[in-house]
Order: sequence, then structure tokens, then C-alpha cells
Amino acid sequence: MRCRACRERRRWFRRLCDECAQLLAVFNAHRGADMGAMLDAFMAVGARREAVERFLAADPDGHGTIRDRIAADMTNDLLAAFGQTARQSVGEVKRLRERGLWGAFDRRPPQ
Repeated sequence: MRCRACRERRRWFRRLCDECAQLLAVFNAHRGADMGAMLDAFMAVGARREAVERFLAADPDGHGTIRDRIAADMTNDLLAAFGQTARQSVGEVKRLRERGLWGAFDRRPPQ
């Protein structure tokens, strides 16, 4: 059986390996922190750099990658600080990330 996040071997009847389960617990405990604080929290539990990179790129439950979730949380915090009620979803962050050129917002993306 393979882990849903990192695709490495895991124990039976588990969706995530032990390392990814620990990283997901850290992510949920520090939800709303910026990327630097989140990476510091991941390293504090003794996770390997490669495992953290795979975990950030993973979509363990189908709601978007962990990296996109962190970016959406940071964007929503920034909008709230400016008094805006708009919310940035994980799907919108994914769409912007896949679009690539952040400076080309005035042009349509290639189809």
C-alpha cells in the first residue's frame, strides 16, 4: 500500500505513512501561519527536507495541495487585514499557480 501524500510504503489500513501523518498534524495545528513559520514547524518535528517537499506538493484528501492551502490562508489573512470580505479558495490559488506568469494577469492563459 502507498501513502496518499508521498507515495511511499505505509502500514495497512492507513491512508498516510507515519511521517506524512505527523506533518499533516503539524499543518492542522499551525493552520493560518505563514510559509516560513510552517516550514520551521515541519523541521521542528524532525521531518526530512525531501519528505516536506513531497508533502507540500501532495493533495492527500482531494481539496488542493498543502502548498496551495497555505497560500490561500495567507491571502485570506491579508485580505482580512485590509478589511476585505472576499475569500481566496484553494482552487483559485491552484489556477493562478498553474497559470505561471504572475505578471501577465491582463492576458488570457494559453488553452
